Amino acid sequence: MRYKLTLEYDGTNILGWQRQLDGPSVQEYLETVLQRLSGRQTEIAAAGRTDAGVHALAQVAHMDFDTAMEPWKIREAFNAHLRELEAPVFVIDVEPVSSDFHARFSAKGRGYIYRILNRRAPSVLRQNRVWWVPVPLDADAMRQAAVYLLGNHDFTSFRAAACQAKSPVKTLDRLDIDKIDDEIVFTVEARSFLHHQVRNMVGTLKLVGEHKLQPEDIKKILEAKNRSAAGATAPACGLYLAKVIY
Repeated sequence: MRYKLTLEYDGTNILGWQRQLDGPSVQEYLETVLQRLSGRQTEIAAAGRTDAGVHALAQVAHMDFDTAMEPWKIREAFNAHLRELEAPVFVIDVEPVSSDFHARFSAKGRGYIYRILNRRAPSVLRQNRVWWVPVPLDADAMRQAAVYLLGNHDFTSFRAAACQAKSPVKTLDRLDIDKIDDEIVFTVEARSFLHHQVRNMVGTLKLVGEHKLQPEDIKKILEAKNRSAAGATAPACGLYLAKVIY
């Protein structure tokens, strides 16, 4: 049986989704539990490889399991073992899927949220959950700039040097910027993203919010097709994988 898992995790003290040799990962925690339950090593695949420090509200993974079980029993069994391991990850939903379902390759889109805490005082309760920017940001200017990023573009200027994507051309379907109390929240959706694309866009839009760049400068940065033309990469702590669309 193949099952689809929906996961929530805190990326603060883990090295992202993918199994690593030098520290814990979401994949390692889940595969450890699956081995306990099934008695054999089995790989669990995810919709996307989140980096160290990045959180997830609804990451999706799939696994194959020899024994048919009710989904809620799988969820409860996983979470019991994850609590025992003191893992910062829980399974929030399980559902059976067809054998040709693949968490990554069946996905039609992905959605991320990025949170900036924009106030003079830092936050204890939101530490490692937001990017604290103490200087005032102009959300309206950032919205004007975001328009230039929507649609189909060569995003080389917002691509990490280590990105393994075959092409820098992506289609950005959504980039909303909302001021919610003392936070500025970015909601970003596309079929797929380049490595660090969201964080690099946020880091550049933050410069627009500080009036260090003008909104129309974003068009010039895109056309430059040069990573050095854009702003610094925003910290991982503010980024959340919010949904995967199938």
